Amino acid sequence: MTRQDRIYDMLVLGGGPAGFTAAIYASRSRLSVLVIEQMLSGGQIATTDKMENYPGFPGGISGFEFGQLLEEQARNFGTEMVLATVEAVSLHGEIKEVKTSEGTFRGRTLLLTTGTRSRPLNVPGEKELKGKGVSYCVTCDGAFFTDRNVMVVGGGDSALEEALVLTKFAKKVYLVHRRQELRAIGLLQERARANPKIELILNAEVQKINGAERVESVTLYNQVQNKEWDLQVDGIFMYVGLVPNTEFLSGQLEQSEDGYIITNDEMKTSVTGVFAAGDIRVKKLRQVVTAVADGAIAAVGAARYFDEN
Repeated sequence: MTRQDRIYDMLVLGGGPAGFTAAIYASRSRLSVLVIEQMLSGGQIATTDKMENYPGFPGGISGFEFGQLLEEQARNFGTEMVLATVEAVSLHGEIKEVKTSEGTFRGRTLLLTTGTRSRPLNVPGEKELKGKGVSYCVTCDGAFFTDRNVMVVGGGDSALEEALVLTKFAKKVYLVHRRQELRAIGLLQERARANPKIELILNAEVQKINGAERVESVTLYNQVQNKEWDLQVDGIFMYVGLVPNTEFLSGQLEQSEDGYIITNDEMKTSVTGVFAAGDIRVKKLRQVVTAVADGAIAAVGAARYFDEN
C-alpha cells in the first residue's frame, strides 16, 4: 500500500518545532502520522544560525541541527515524512485530503503547522532585486557578502540576531529601524551596540532599493530630520515582521484579518478534526518553546478526538 492509498490518523502540514512535536506525541500514542514538509526539517528555525533561548541547550544549538534532531526523534517513534509542496486542502468531511506536488494524502485528522515567512517591505526595487542582493535569510545568504557593506532592516530580536551573525562575514552592517527605540530584548541591544561593525540608523525608513543587475544602494528617509539620502550597500536583509503561510486554505476555516488561524486553547480550529499549532495561529508569543507546547497540546487533542468519535 502506497502512502497515497493509506488513510493516516494524523496528517501534519509543516515540519517545524510544532509539527514534529505533535508527531512525536501522536506517534507515541500509536497514531499513524505523516509529516508533509516543503523544504527543511525545523521550518523557519532551520535558517537560524544559533538558538540560545531554548531550555536544555546552555551552549546554544544551530537551528538546522535542532530541526534534524526533531525529525530523527519523530521517526524513531514511527512518524513518516514526505517532502512536498501543498497545493490545496479539503477540510470538511470525516477524511481530510491534502493535494501536494507528490500526490494526494488523506487523514482522519489534520494539523496545520505551516508557520510564517518574512514580510516584504513592498518598496520599489525589492521584487526586481530579490536574490540579487535582496534577501530574507542571513543563514542562507550571509556568506555571499564577505567583506561587503550590508543593511538589515528591523528592530526586533530577529533583526538584531541576524545583524550580529552578519558581522562574521560583512565589513559593515547598517541596522535600520523606523523608530527611535529598538524592540529587541536588552541583551541583544547591548551586543549590537557594542559591536564595532554595526551602525544603527534610527528613525529611518527604506524608500527604494537601487541597482541594475544587483543591489547598489538603498534610499532612506529620516522622518525626524525630513532628510532623504542614498546609502551604498551590496545587500539588504528584511526582518520587519511575518506573514502566515495560510493561502492554501482558501478560507475553509476561521482566520484573523491578517490570515492567522483562530484556535481555542486545545488547538482546535473552527473545523472538526482540524487543529493548528505554532506560529500559524493567533497567539501572543511566537517562539520555539511556545510552538512545541502547541504541538503537544494538538497531538493530545487529536488522540482525544478519536476517543470521542
